[in-house]
Amino acid sequence: MTRTDQPEREFEYGWEDFEAARKLLYAVTGISMADSKFQLVYSRLARRLRALRLKSVAQYLRYLADHGEEQEHFVNALTTNLTSFFREPHHFEVLARFLREHAGRGRRFSLWCAAASTGEEPYSMAMVALEALGDNPPVSIIATDIDSQVLQHGRNGIYTAERCRGISTARLKRFCLRGKAGTPHQDMVKMRPELGRLIEFRTLNLLSNQWALSPPFDIIFCRNVMIYFDKPTQRKLLERMVPMLTDDGLYIAGHSESFTNASNLVRLVDRTVYVPVRRTT
Repeated sequence: MTRTDQPEREFEYGWEDFEAARKLLYAVTGISMADSKFQLVYSRLARRLRALRLKSVAQYLRYLADHGEEQEHFVNALTTNLTSFFREPHHFEVLARFLREHAGRGRRFSLWCAAASTGEEPYSMAMVALEALGDNPPVSIIATDIDSQVLQHGRNGIYTAERCRGISTARLKRFCLRGKAGTPHQDMVKMRPELGRLIEFRTLNLLSNQWALSPPFDIIFCRNVMIYFDKPTQRKLLERMVPMLTDDGLYIAGHSESFTNASNLVRLVDRTVYVPVRRTT
């Protein structure tokens, strides 16, 4: 399909609208959208047009410029929230080993999940913490995301049984509550309160000049996030995050992400697991 050969749509939408929408998204979030996302942008924004009873994407963008409160809905609509429990399981083995090896002498662990989405990742981290350190582990997890709606899902801690396929049978029994058979909740799973007590869900835009965080962190999980940013933005974020790590801390990236070109900031020690490089004077 060419840029001039567009199908009929419910709302008026063209390449100029797409360019304006992705330019705004980049300005607000730092996320770069490829040309291949043309149809995705339309389908996501169409929901907002219906809700606001607007007739075109151009009209929506004008509305957005005059109604600051709509920006949150705009960002929520266009950000991707693909996640699952114990996704890329090797990283959770690294987390368990780190906690066990560094536990003791009154040490408390501060972990940051920088793309929490609907909560599967921080809940997986909390399960590992309880397994590694026992009941009431000295662990706090800050779970952030730019999308306020998915964070509320995480706070609720309720998922379909299908979404929980990545949780082993033993973990389901220990950490989860199943809905009773014959009730409307029979196919639902709720995370136990001892997991939620370790996690604080917080809205955060990685592109903001100020982050409402309290470093240092022992481990930063920032997985499958950088792929949505261009190289300069990736570098800028890494330069901000690495100094927030303890000297023995870990930066954990997604398996499709690599920072071999940032050898002055981080050093690879395991599969997409990095330690900070500290400059000495």
